Amino acid sequence: MLLSLILGLWGIRRGGSLWRDEAVTFDMAHRSLPDLWGTLGTADAVHGAYYLLMHTLYAVFDDTDPLLVMRLPSVLATAAATAGVMLLGRRLAGPGAGLLAGFVFALLPPVQQHAQEGRSYALVCALVVWATYLLVRAVAERDSAGLWCGYGALVLMACLLHEFAVLALAAHALAVPLAARRRWSLATLPAVVMLVPVAVLSTRQSQQVAWIGYDIVAYVSFVATAAVALVCARALPHRGGPRTVDLRTLALALLITPTAVLMLLSVLQPLYVDRYVLYGNAGLALLIGAALHRLGRTRWIRVAAAALVLALIPSTLHLRDTASRVDDVTSIARTIEQLGEPGNGVLFMPLRRRVWSLPFPHAVSGLRDLALDRSPVASRTLYGTEVSASVIRARMLDMTRIVTVRDPAGQPVDAIAQESMKRDVLAAYFEECHTREVRGARVTVYARPGAC
Repeated sequence: MLLSLILGLWGIRRGGSLWRDEAVTFDMAHRSLPDLWGTLGTADAVHGAYYLLMHTLYAVFDDTDPLLVMRLPSVLATAAATAGVMLLGRRLAGPGAGLLAGFVFALLPPVQQHAQEGRSYALVCALVVWATYLLVRAVAERDSAGLWCGYGALVLMACLLHEFAVLALAAHALAVPLAARRRWSLATLPAVVMLVPVAVLSTRQSQQVAWIGYDIVAYVSFVATAAVALVCARALPHRGGPRTVDLRTLALALLITPTAVLMLLSVLQPLYVDRYVLYGNAGLALLIGAALHRLGRTRWIRVAAAALVLALIPSTLHLRDTASRVDDVTSIARTIEQLGEPGNGVLFMPLRRRVWSLPFPHAVSGLRDLALDRSPVASRTLYGTEVSASVIRARMLDMTRIVTVRDPAGQPVDAIAQESMKRDVLAAYFEECHTREVRGARVTVYARPGAC
């Protein structure tokens, strides 16, 4: 836990930068409860419980550094998850294996990354890990009604924070002995029933995951990780029984099953993103920790641990750099403020990139948002609504100077009428004065010919 806390707190502010998903967290958490509730009816219902939690924290710690308020829950959750992994390893394979598993888990790059993110994934991971620990104890202990209730409660909380936590139940189903299946089913029933309304609502908002594609690198990475896990599993004995959960079965199921299910669902619609099943890393850590412990000789354990630390140093340093995320909202907003002049127009291309300005409204306070119809809060959407293409054209032609905020060059462009109109008018009536590349974005000043 101490190692996890140190890694989580080290460079937690990342130079004051945040990325687009954290910008959404910040904006949603600062909306009034009626506005937040209204927005969840149209967008991001899957994160509703998390936004309510962050809304409460910001209300209580209003005068604290907003980045710390946003990220400290993830730091603490990751430390709790690390402790849970250690206890799981200790119970299923002994104290040495548990200690090594916790050590490995804290160092894994995905775990380190999400320990410093203002999103729900670290909290979900902690809840799933501790639910798994209670499951293992409930199976083993005869007088375990309280443990089963605790297990069900943690599963429910995890699913409410993010619905894909329910995929952990598929892993648990494979690991639970037949003698305990009935109790397990009863314990998980409330979570499944209460998740149904959230799942139905989020299905209606499926356009929000339209950005997910088939990431071949992610798929290959998962296959390689699974191969390492299988090698580690081969070195471990089977210790299952009527009232015992086998570490090898549980860890492999936790690592592979949720991801495999998401990949299969992706045949119908791309859904696989590794952070959705972050808790699978607990299975990997358990296998590596137990396999290292099986080496038996202390010298080899030390060598393997040292090699792991050295191999992860570049990734550990990179994750604390401002360039470690897909974009840098702070730098983008600062660039808009520097390049824009009072009275200039501003265009977000596409409209969802308006999220870059939401945590820093002063960056666009003197600019006229030429496409905006209703603000995100007024429209109860994530990014606001925009006027028709013809109105955008008329507004643009009234301007002498326009600041555009766009994705990096080479990214696909939206084909909807409003976005096409923005591009067409700029090409026909304006000339590019200069462009500044920022992490994950381009900020370009356009002006009428001769007015640069």
